[in-house]
Amino acid sequence: MKTAFISDIHGNYEALKSVLADIDRLDVDRIYCAGDVVGYYSQINECCRTLREREIPCVMGNHDWYMAGGGFCPRSRSVNDCLAYQRTIIEDDHLEWLRSFPVQMRIDEIRLVHGGWGDPIDEYLKPTAEYFDRVQGSVFVSGHTHIQTVQRFGEKIYCNPGSVGQPRDGDPRAAFAVYETGDFTLHRVEYDMQKVFDLMDAAGFNDYYYGSLKTGARNLRRLADD
Repeated sequence: MKTAFISDIHGNYEALKSVLADIDRLDVDRIYCAGDVVGYYSQINECCRTLREREIPCVMGNHDWYMAGGGFCPRSRSVNDCLAYQRTIIEDDHLEWLRSFPVQMRIDEIRLVHGGWGDPIDEYLKPTAEYFDRVQGSVFVSGHTHIQTVQRFGEKIYCNPGSVGQPRDGDPRAAFAVYETGDFTLHRVEYDMQKVFDLMDAAGFNDYYYGSLKTGARNLRRLADD
């Protein structure tokens, strides 16, 4: 069975459309999302609606958690600026859908979380053999870092499919991964970034909030940066 994994969509519907079109071209059997459907960009309703219509199961990401629970991020002003805006536009049924997300999931031999197995929602996982020696299972998928990778540790294999909506590994193309017969393949796809920029401008956000999409670099304002 061929299984696609997506993660960290962050309201970037243009990227999501391109990723799903490429996944459909690959004729996969099922798709799962490693969290963070919302956050950062303006088309959160379109992203939620598409995943719901396609019945794509999701685990809870930290941005989903902030939105569902009414909280804010302790680390980033820009995250909180975007959350405040998104709370004014999210449709009620999508908000309830976010609240239904589990924090972890098992798909056959695969263990899926957003962060890590110490903190499923908000752990920035640094995969090592020592780390996975402490975790039961053989196949692992998580998101959160926005950095696409596949690593083997003996009989265990770990994959971060990368970010659909905000890559941070130096490649601005939207990312996803496919699992089949014990191994992962990593994929990247181009999408219409200008549409994202125009919509963010229309929502009152300048290049500071979306400029990192052009290069696939990290660009977050920290709460300490006063």
